[in-house]
Amino acid sequence: MEQRVRRDFSYNSGLMKSVIERLYHSITEISKILGEEQHVLRYWEREFPQLKPQKNRAGNRIYTAKDLAVLRTIQRLLREERLTVASAKEYLKQHGVEEQDEGFAIAETTDKNTDQGRGQGSTGMDENHGQELERVQAVAKRTAKELREIAQTLRQKAKAEARG
Repeated sequence: MEQRVRRDFSYNSGLMKSVIERLYHSITEISKILGEEQHVLRYWEREFPQLKPQKNRAGNRIYTAKDLAVLRTIQRLLREERLTVASAKEYLKQHGVEEQDEGFAIAETTDKNTDQGRGQGSTGMDENHGQELERVQAVAKRTAKELREIAQTLRQKAKAEARG
């Protein structure tokens, strides 16, 4: 039984990876999704204040669905509509981001609206979907923390058993 628990909750298990991959993507994954080089994504991050991927404990960028929507908008403006970086910045400042990603409408008008809180300003996102997404992310965060604690406990037990 203990072996099964250790295997099911290890970092490398499919369950843990699938939970994490649904919420966050690495720069490598995003690069492949968009067909852009990683250095281009890092450049866009410096140039566009709307793009703020979080970083994990190791310092690696982790992109959310919102980040992907911002990147797709930037890509469309620069590659398809052939705007300059300055023009694309101005466009995003005035119009915000509005993209479809995996069936969810993701829209942000400005970082200021996001900082002021949900429900203020026009985000273009159905409020119920936004609240549900926040609840799911909170549950996933708590679950990940619990799984790390379980893994730590199992490692400690294994060390204690090894010592005899």
